[in-house]
Amino acid sequence: MHVGGSGQILHQGGQSFSGSSFSAVVEEYSSLVSVRHGVHSCRQFTYATTKKSRMRRHLYKHTGKHPFQCHLCPAAFSDSSNLNIHKRTHTGEHRFSCVHCTLTFTKRAQLVGHTRTHKGERRYHCHLCPAAFSHKTSLVHHIRTHTGERPFPCDYCDASFRLKQRLIDHMRSFHPEECPFSCAQCNAPFPQQLDLVRHRCARSGEHPFLCKLCGQSFTLKKDLSCHMSSCQARKEP
Repeated sequence: MHVGGSGQILHQGGQSFSGSSFSAVVEEYSSLVSVRHGVHSCRQFTYATTKKSRMRRHLYKHTGKHPFQCHLCPAAFSDSSNLNIHKRTHTGEHRFSCVHCTLTFTKRAQLVGHTRTHKGERRYHCHLCPAAFSHKTSLVHHIRTHTGERPFPCDYCDASFRLKQRLIDHMRSFHPEECPFSCAQCNAPFPQQLDLVRHRCARSGEHPFLCKLCGQSFTLKKDLSCHMSSCQARKEP
């Protein structure tokens, strides 16, 4: 829990901020924010909004503050809405339903992409043959059939695969003892808990650890630490 200068609680257990806490947040980052005619502008980035809540969220995002902590894993977020989306990866909640079939999704973007398959939209075209696809990932997978690329090697034998799911199936069938950690949503196996955490963040689309020097974000704190040393070296004259 963090407390502002006026004693107002800024966050607690992933709950929404109180309206009065905005003043405390802006006071902390006063050098970054200007207010004119009700418009809050960030001096460091070209961002402006009339909504206090959005400016507060923006400040936390690009200053590396992630006050909304998941109580089930190490993930943390700059606003409560992203935390709520992330929690669905733990609970298995699927709020977005397809009107054309029985499939459901945790994110609206996933539903939008899925709906293209029903509408017959094929926006992604192969430059090597006439094939076209509804999703960019499907195109990427298809191109590997032309190039022979197998970017997913097994760490325990000589097998390699075009698709990550094929590697997951292989690990589950042939090396289950090497991967004691598994995802509750898709059953993907992992040798280390950190790999599972990275996978969960990838599923939720969140990168909660932000570099203050360049704005690049990462799923794990240790990845940010490795990046920071090289990023700082590049920034130095």
